[in-house]
Amino acid sequence: MIINGSDVRQAAHPIDALFIDRWSPRAMSGAPLAEPELMALFEAAHWAPSSGNSQPWRFLYARRDTEDWPLFFDLLNEGNRAWCHRAAVLIVVLSRTTHETNGRTLVTHSYDAGAAWMTFAYQGWLRGLVVHGMAGFDYARAKTTLHVPDGLTVEAMAAVGHPGPKEDLPPQHAQREFPSARRPVEELVYAGRYRE
Repeated sequence: MIINGSDVRQAAHPIDALFIDRWSPRAMSGAPLAEPELMALFEAAHWAPSSGNSQPWRFLYARRDTEDWPLFFDLLNEGNRAWCHRAAVLIVVLSRTTHETNGRTLVTHSYDAGAAWMTFAYQGWLRGLVVHGMAGFDYARAKTTLHVPDGLTVEAMAAVGHPGPKEDLPPQHAQREFPSARRPVEELVYAGRYRE
């Protein structure tokens, strides 16, 4: 059972509890994720907003105990391998840098892929799954190993699985297995020009 962020966090302004409750646990059980469960997350992601409805995001995935799993798992840095071995699925998020039909540059490709990732993550959270995004992997090797063509950018990886006991995590990760705080809104949002 994953604890809700609202058990330890409080918003400074009134918002839906969903935004406080979601966080990124690492503890997973190792149980497989049924194909319909996984596809529901991708279904949610594909409804994300994008500039000109370009939908530049692409997802690659590997289920544990499949021939593709080692390709994805070997991309991870040591810190992430220490807990991702219990994930049911590893995902690589990509984005197209140009429009498929007219070839124009998609300036917001990363922004749009981020929207799709967030929609994916929230759908997983709503279904009681662990969904944890990662930057700790070899981006260059991901591009070559997974045959990502030119015109697509490797954005991030994610691990998905059923919740597990935090006691199964390595100590350095178990001590961080709680909803993290955020900076005050006032440090991130400015009326008018940028200022420190």
